[in-house]
Amino acid sequence: MDDVTLRALRLLEEAQAGGAAQVLAAAESALREASGEICDGPAAMHFARVVALTRLGDLPAAVAAADLMLAAADRERSVGWRSCALSLRANRRLRLGDQDIAEYDIEAVLRDLVSAETALLAEEPDPVIAGNAHTGIAIGYAQLRLYELAEPQFQAAYEATCRVSYPDNGNRAMWLCNLAELNLTWALELYQVGQVAEAEKHSTAAEEYAMRAAAEACGPKAEVWRLSALLYAACSRADRQDPAGAATDIPRYMALLQTHGLAEQQHELLLCRPFHAVALSRSGRPDEALRVIEHAVAALSPDTDWLISAALHRTHAVLLSANGSRDAVPGLTYGDALAELLWRQRHRWLHTAVTMQSYDVLRWQHEQAERAAQTDPLTGVANRRGLDNFLLNLAAPGIPADDPVAVLTMDIDRFKHINDSLGHATGDDVLRAVAQVLTASVRKGDFVARLGGDEFVAILPGADPAAATHVARRAVDAVAGMTTWRARVSVGVASGPAYAVAESLAHADRAMYAAKRAGGNRATCCHSVT
Repeated sequence: MDDVTLRALRLLEEAQAGGAAQVLAAAESALREASGEICDGPAAMHFARVVALTRLGDLPAAVAAADLMLAAADRERSVGWRSCALSLRANRRLRLGDQDIAEYDIEAVLRDLVSAETALLAEEPDPVIAGNAHTGIAIGYAQLRLYELAEPQFQAAYEATCRVSYPDNGNRAMWLCNLAELNLTWALELYQVGQVAEAEKHSTAAEEYAMRAAAEACGPKAEVWRLSALLYAACSRADRQDPAGAATDIPRYMALLQTHGLAEQQHELLLCRPFHAVALSRSGRPDEALRVIEHAVAALSPDTDWLISAALHRTHAVLLSANGSRDAVPGLTYGDALAELLWRQRHRWLHTAVTMQSYDVLRWQHEQAERAAQTDPLTGVANRRGLDNFLLNLAAPGIPADDPVAVLTMDIDRFKHINDSLGHATGDDVLRAVAQVLTASVRKGDFVARLGGDEFVAILPGADPAAATHVARRAVDAVAGMTTWRARVSVGVASGPAYAVAESLAHADRAMYAAKRAGGNRATCCHSVT
């Protein structure tokens, strides 16, 4: 993990601990270090800025900040930060739509989440960035109640923490707790639509995740994660094999968590209230069950998650009905009908998301196949097909045909001798090293290809002869400076208008052979093509 990412992650922790205003100022100062403009800073610092703006309640600014992060991630060619930016934008859009119906756009949210997921198909090497990326996607899907899509993302986040290079900071238990909580929420909704057997499967899964979390809790918040895990495990037993034990354990672990600073109205504790009431009822303590649920319902606030609020009200109605109250029946009937309607809506969103996923994966696979077909497998630069495609794009409509284009052709001096004396494996290593040197020597936006054997070419759009010769000499010196092998190259340089690039390539080729005849290890420039 680089220093910028480490610094950004520390800022994230500060923002989540209540220092959002200070974090915003620090992140914006760091973002301006590159050029004086916020937009030009690194993606990691944009991440901290998005979270700080969200914590400060400025969701429109957070969405705009996520756009800047996305642009930075693409500049850095980071699939992990790109995924994070897309999921951050999706989650902020979702919350903004909850506040303002004019901003509600579920299709845009799903498109961002699916795109964030597709970005990770290329695999992010940094496990911390990968963990954050998977978590962002999981949170978005979970907010939409797309449990089937959220669960594998939380699992992938957990697996990222299992890599050797991941810091031992307690995140492993956190993501296992997230998986337990997700399955408990899933079970609650299944109960509301009458799918009892399926709900119990998810209660079982919740207990398994929770017990693993309790065993793996570590880091500065180890005790909080351990207690949260044990609370979730107790909830998972309420509707299954041990209601009496659950009725005792749930309030005990809730009280212990409150001593660690969790408020009674915090999401994690509210989620457990219906399970506590069910555990009491199934243990033959119906009056206590009613008191618990009535207290929870009375304490609900307007910003309580609607699914938990619905579960509390439904549990209350079920308990009243079980006690013989006829007044509860109409409310229970209405609640069940509404739950069924929302369940069908959830399935429509799920169908849309899965369709988007299938399309995105097929598109990504096609792009990968196309990229592979245009890439030299030995060196990683473009092959002749890739060169032909690049030259076609140079001649595309809308691009001025008389724009200047410089070309370089490069040949490794005495490459046959390298192969014969050191072996073909060493020859392959030299080819890879020369390709890396040439790629590092050209400018951003220039194009490098291997034409076959030891011959390379570079296309420099917009470069004049002087700039192209400077690039060529830099490449010659860099190859000569390689310490592992005594390799040298000859480079030919030519330039001309875009419409005559084929002629420029022929001139550069002749210049390259002139450099070879002069002894190699040099760049020779041909007169401009007119």
